Amino acid sequence: MVKLTKIYTRTGDSGTTGLGTGKRVHKSHPRVGSYGGVDETNAAIGVAIQHADEGSPMRGLLEGIQHDLFDVGADLCTPIKEDEDPAMVLRVTQAQVDRLEEAIDHWNKDLGALTSFVLPGGSMLASQLHVARTVCRRAERDVAGLLELEPTETSGLTMTYLNRLSDLLFVLSRAANQGGAGDVLWVPGKMRDS
Repeated sequence: MVKLTKIYTRTGDSGTTGLGTGKRVHKSHPRVGSYGGVDETNAAIGVAIQHADEGSPMRGLLEGIQHDLFDVGADLCTPIKEDEDPAMVLRVTQAQVDRLEEAIDHWNKDLGALTSFVLPGGSMLASQLHVARTVCRRAERDVAGLLELEPTETSGLTMTYLNRLSDLLFVLSRAANQGGAGDVLWVPGKMRDS
């Protein structure tokens, strides 16, 4: 159980922060950037939720994903140790990835086929889901960089989760645009001769 009694600690004033292991690293460390990107993704989804209908299946799905994203952040902020006790460390599971894949299949099955790339736009909810998608893709790139730097200390499932999530956010944006009927499609070269 997390219990926060004081919001500021002054321990980060020197430009360092504590990881889940207690080790202090610079705030510019790629590990900190990776879970910071996950936090940004979560915030963008939080804004999207405000545009989803109260009690709707999409809103419920997004609210659940926000909890998963805290799990992803917890995983990333705690480097893997060879002798760690699995019961004592929160790690992303394959089941969490599988749930995203099931959601993608469910929401994608009734969408119209795409004839072009989709521009971020349409409804307010769809537009915000596109923002969340692009923030998620950036977080995924940050985790990819961390995996290159610290492959044995970083769970690959964190990147897999973010990869599936960005796909799901794309599908949900289309669903939020009247099942794709309200998608704004890219017209190649449309403004070239204007």
